[in-house]
Amino acid sequence: MAALRRMLHLPSLMMGTCRPFPDSLAGSCLADRCLWDRLHAQPRLGTVPTFDWFFGYEEVQGLLLPLLQEARAAIPLRVLDVGCGTSSLCTGLYTKSPHPVDVLGVDFSPVAVAYMNSLLEGGQGQTPLCPGHPASSLHFMHADAQNLGSVASSGSFQLLLDKGTWDAVARGGLPRAYQLLSECLRVLNPQGTLIQFSDEDPDVRLPCLEQGSHGWAVTVQELGPFRGITYFAYLIQGCH
Repeated sequence: MAALRRMLHLPSLMMGTCRPFPDSLAGSCLADRCLWDRLHAQPRLGTVPTFDWFFGYEEVQGLLLPLLQEARAAIPLRVLDVGCGTSSLCTGLYTKSPHPVDVLGVDFSPVAVAYMNSLLEGGQGQTPLCPGHPASSLHFMHADAQNLGSVASSGSFQLLLDKGTWDAVARGGLPRAYQLLSECLRVLNPQGTLIQFSDEDPDVRLPCLEQGSHGWAVTVQELGPFRGITYFAYLIQGCH
């Protein structure tokens, strides 16, 4: 979470509290939708249409593509990115995966969802996105990752991605983070994989995930460093 604070130019936040910070994002907490609406509405700088906290698709494709290769029982493989924001994870999988994927990005910020749908269709001064495999598809939906009932039935996704969403939701209290985890595991196929990407130390994150993921195997892989910061991929998988 330290990396996310640095990128937002936030002061330290005590767990369970949200102190104001002195810029255009002031007065909100990382679990507050209004903060993200304002953030995603800000003009993009340069020519890159997406914006990534931590890192983008390119940095983790070496982890994701082997998982897609292994989990080809479903064609195309269904992938859900919770709290997708305007990240390149969804668009990268859609345009660069050689394996057929049906990717859905959900976010509780309607501003982020509208932006990504526009980008998908060739808005924002970009050409329309083309799939890396002819059977691949990409969709974005406005939804709260803590309540995915309107998004999917139980066990319907083979791969779930959470890049910093647990970190942000936990700022509103750990019960909310556990609700997020519970919903992710509900819609995850029993043979599937949930990946949480974070800079939070395993000594802190692993006990939380193990407590909230009974019956699932929890492992961690170190990533990076990217721009001087070490990250972690927390993998939660069905026990075969």
